[in-house]
Amino acid sequence: MMSKKFILPISIILLALGIFVGMKIQNAVSDDKISSQVKKFNDALIVTSRYYVDDVDSQKLTEDAIKGMLEGLDPHSVYISSDQLKRVNEDFQGSFEGIGVEFDIINDTLTIVSPISGGPSEKLGILAGDKILMIDGQNAIKIARDDVPKKLKGPKGTKVVVTIHRAGMDDPLEFEITRDKIPIYSVDASFMYNDEIGYVKVSRFAGTTYDEFIKAMNDLSNQGMKKVILDLRGDPGGYLDQAFKIASEFIPKGQKIVYTKSRINDFNEEYLSDGGRYTDIPLVVLVNGGSASASEIVSGAVQDWDRGLIVGETTFGKGLVQRQFDLPDGSAFRVTTARYYTPTGRLIQKPYEGSKYMNKASTEVEGFNLEHKNDTQDTARPQFKTPGGRTVYGGGGITPDFVIKLDTLTNYSVQLRRLNLFYIFAERYMTNNRKSIESKYSSPKEFRDGFFVDDNMLSELKNMALEKDVSFNEDEYNKDLDFIKTSIKFQIARDIWSNNGSYMVWVNNDEQFLKAVTLFDDAIKLAKLKQ
Repeated sequence: MMSKKFILPISIILLALGIFVGMKIQNAVSDDKISSQVKKFNDALIVTSRYYVDDVDSQKLTEDAIKGMLEGLDPHSVYISSDQLKRVNEDFQGSFEGIGVEFDIINDTLTIVSPISGGPSEKLGILAGDKILMIDGQNAIKIARDDVPKKLKGPKGTKVVVTIHRAGMDDPLEFEITRDKIPIYSVDASFMYNDEIGYVKVSRFAGTTYDEFIKAMNDLSNQGMKKVILDLRGDPGGYLDQAFKIASEFIPKGQKIVYTKSRINDFNEEYLSDGGRYTDIPLVVLVNGGSASASEIVSGAVQDWDRGLIVGETTFGKGLVQRQFDLPDGSAFRVTTARYYTPTGRLIQKPYEGSKYMNKASTEVEGFNLEHKNDTQDTARPQFKTPGGRTVYGGGGITPDFVIKLDTLTNYSVQLRRLNLFYIFAERYMTNNRKSIESKYSSPKEFRDGFFVDDNMLSELKNMALEKDVSFNEDEYNKDLDFIKTSIKFQIARDIWSNNGSYMVWVNNDEQFLKAVTLFDDAIKLAKLKQ
């Protein structure tokens, strides 16, 4: 009979051996299942390529198959072609190589909307409103929008010759531009709204966003900033590390900013704040339905820790974590591997089925609701408590503390925007009035407070609209009159002072922003800040 002292060790060895063999068998079965499906697709591809009525592109068939496979999973698992991947990387790396202009096609003509600050075009004196007639001696009139980057972008150090028509000059101008590395800024604007309140607009979370943000905040602090409005409206997200770093600037050290859950333990992560310089500054964050992913991480952490107030409209609800896997041909695909949760445990992701989002009735009620007292009751929406005892809501996206829904534009204004008439009007107006405006207003703040769009300007805009077959509708025009005046003024300010000037004009008539300005006493009380 076997001694008892040998039974326990042998049992442990047998158990371990059983687990090991079981794992091997499971992996073999799993591999067999995958192999059989790969063979199934391979057979279908071969037969289709051999017998289809027309010649087929096997690469396209394979790419379509990958797309179809990923579309069945969720809205954000996607295939990215090699060309698309280059553009995506460029957008989020924070730079590209080219001549450095923002452009638009207006009346079939390639028009400079704005030279990028510090780029080669600006250094040569190319101006907003300049029209490019020729590129390297080839006609650029009626050029397709997609062809413009192909002509103007290129490796640093290479040259391109553009022929430009400038308003007020009879003869065209020729510029030889040496391409250079062009920064793509993700902090669109930063300025002092008044003596105390700073404003920072972040348009996406790219590779350089945190550095841009810190520079903007430090500049505003040197100008006397005591409070700040962080505008994340329309920000679709981007890099998680950039959102984490920006949130850390406001959230005290050691507090959780976001965490992820996955069926794979290695993908479960939590991010604790490193702390920053601005943990004691009164804060209001602006969001809307276009604020997604990284924007929701920042706003969710601010709200969950009672660190500041969130104002605007419920965010998009993109809380799925993707990992990118590169393929040998330069393409890639992204697969969802985890979900994002805010510090109180709210799932950021809104409901979906396959690649389609599920429509869900909104429970937002306009009005001050610091504790959501004015929200209609919705038992389907899970409730969570902040450390301060405040109720915040889950169910997808970040619901603001104060909901303000902006008015929908009338068809008349939609047509003015669709035809780019505000820009075209401002371009014509500046041809004759640039010098007088620049001599009268030395700063965008002076222009914001002192310049008014008069009846003559409005009449000219209406006539331009009629020339484009936009019928005048008096009721719609009167309803949107403030918007129309602000849009004209916005374009004029942008022409002279770029984004800082245009945003300074725009927020002065922005209901969400103007409400945010009034909420700092509540934000201070909520965060228990000493003032």
